Amino acid sequence: MTHLARTPARLRLDAALDNLAAVFRGMTAHPDETNCECHWGSAEDLGQLKVPDTELDPDLLARTWEATDWTYKGAVLRRILPQFSKALTAGRIEALFGMEEVGRTFHCAKWEQWPAEQAAAVREFLDAWWAHTLTDPAPTVPAYEVLATCAEASGTLGPWLHTWETQSHPTADQHLTEAATHWEYDLLGDQLPWDTWHSEEDLRTELTAWLLRHTPARLRAQGAPEELLHRIRLLGVTDLDRWEDPHWPGHRY
Repeated sequence: MTHLARTPARLRLDAALDNLAAVFRGMTAHPDETNCECHWGSAEDLGQLKVPDTELDPDLLARTWEATDWTYKGAVLRRILPQFSKALTAGRIEALFGMEEVGRTFHCAKWEQWPAEQAAAVREFLDAWWAHTLTDPAPTVPAYEVLATCAEASGTLGPWLHTWETQSHPTADQHLTEAATHWEYDLLGDQLPWDTWHSEEDLRTELTAWLLRHTPARLRAQGAPEELLHRIRLLGVTDLDRWEDPHWPGHRY
């Protein structure tokens, strides 16, 4: 399969996954961690999180990362991270409201405040996953969803957009065309294309400015439709000038 080709980016991602498995080996949920048996799962399920290195069934893994009411969120994420990261990159994680939910799981666990080796392992995983996505013609998770995940996990867009900017090859441009098509409706309505727990206005402004600066030539090189090019152009036009432009797509909000 294409996404499993042994490219440098794939090798980097595999190394990052192996490193996560090594760094987080032996981790467990906090001994005092609890959760509601009625809404989350049984005492037996909870007990599995307090035993290191055992594989969780997909349903238990999903319930664990989706739960927002853990008392010791960092310990829970560290417990599941080796298995969770592999499931993420294999496209086996389904987020009901968008992949930004996955990013929030990382953010709420405050991974950047973990011990240096652990934080570095998570950062390299996110960096490697993003770089691999941009070089994979058929990634298991679309680039615009991986970007939302990384942005929510880190609370910033700049580094991820900079990586995309430096990936000047047709595959990255293909993903850019797909992302711009996915984003233009929300951005033309002055909305961020994903739900965020950070500053929506700051992220939207940064994403819009980046698209205006760096994407028109790349979209043209990909043979993007003229309609899409005009919609990106309109991101730089405000108020009535935007809505009265002859190429306004007629979006309703």
